[in-house]
Amino acid sequence: MKKSVVLQVVEDYVYEITLDRPEAANAFSHELMDDFLQCLNEIKKSSEVRCVIVKGSGDKAFCAGADLKERRGMNDQQVVETVHKIGRCIKEFESLEIPTIASINGVAFGGGLELALACDIRFVRDDTKMGLTETSLGIIPGAGGTQRLPRLIGVGKAKELIFSARRISSVEAGQIGMAERVVPFAKLEEETRELARRIASNAPIALKEAKRAIDLGINTDKDTGLSIESLCYKQTIPTEDRMEGLNAFREKRSPNYRGK
Repeated sequence: MKKSVVLQVVEDYVYEITLDRPEAANAFSHELMDDFLQCLNEIKKSSEVRCVIVKGSGDKAFCAGADLKERRGMNDQQVVETVHKIGRCIKEFESLEIPTIASINGVAFGGGLELALACDIRFVRDDTKMGLTETSLGIIPGAGGTQRLPRLIGVGKAKELIFSARRISSVEAGQIGMAERVVPFAKLEEETRELARRIASNAPIALKEAKRAIDLGINTDKDTGLSIESLCYKQTIPTEDRMEGLNAFREKRSPNYRGK
């Protein structure tokens, strides 16, 4: 049976998750969420992955959010449980220790944008739209949007976008810091994979500790954040990778990091 989410190794140490429901704008159905969680379990068990890209299938949508057709037959409790499940999928993705990149290759609305916001880095094609549009449907973002967007672009701008349910262009997303890079569609895959390749060439323990220091420190005061950074730095000191990095630098060669 065809899976709604495809996990593949695209290069050494670089994995790619593809939401594969192009006929439904890659929306979050229950089947897609189950397949997505299964992919995350495979990633967590692998010692060969150092960076993960997530994208949508086709050239129209990254992810349009919840599957509203599936939702029509649900009662209130089932809707709440479904939104909770979407939130759990996104939180599980966000909790990956390794760097993650959203390759936003089409529209990203509602839960689709919430998934992108849970990534460490967002690359977006230059001719698409995105937004947290839930208030226009009588609800609010329920899978982390009200918490992640203000932390990324500031409270006032996040309120403007969420209250108005406005769909913004990829160019505006780049201007306000919602996307790190705006790329022509023909080059999106190439540039996303190039960054992933560059990330994956670095020491995996250092990558994990850098991510941990940033994610834990960003929501604290600066002094506490500096203490967290110091603790994470210490985790890299006894590693073989640190010595390999020093030896490679001295010998003028590329390091061969093993995650030890």
